[in-house]
Amino acid sequence: MANQSYLEKDTPLVPVGSHCILELYDCPKDLLNDVDFIKKTLEEGVKEADSTLLRELTHQFEPYGVTALALLAESHVSVHTWPEIGYIAVDMFTCGEHAEPEKACKYLVKAFQAKNHVLLKIPRGRLTPQLKNLEESLMSAAANK
Repeated sequence: MANQSYLEKDTPLVPVGSHCILELYDCPKDLLNDVDFIKKTLEEGVKEADSTLLRELTHQFEPYGVTALALLAESHVSVHTWPEIGYIAVDMFTCGEHAEPEKACKYLVKAFQAKNHVLLKIPRGRLTPQLKNLEESLMSAAANK
């Protein structure tokens, strides 16, 4: 049973949205510790994605670092900063067909002045061959521990 997927073989897989994982590197450190800038940038990113902001929460860590969360009608965005290394981790999941999370991610790359970035987009609610292979690899790795 350890190697069995949680999906039944006849489970219908329908796309429900997109999940973007964005890694931003080599950002100006002062931007990553500025709660007001991060809040404003997150709000603008939500607009770029054609999404609806319902609520926002930010937290300033000591001595540095910020976590910002945006609850969207379409799902959520989270931003976590590490100013000491110029790094930001962004997670954006949007449901429905009108939202465009990649636009928000492109906006965030520019706004945070990232010199390097990695963007991974994952369809949610259906398995692509790549995700199925990833799932099988992860299950296999877990079974071999």
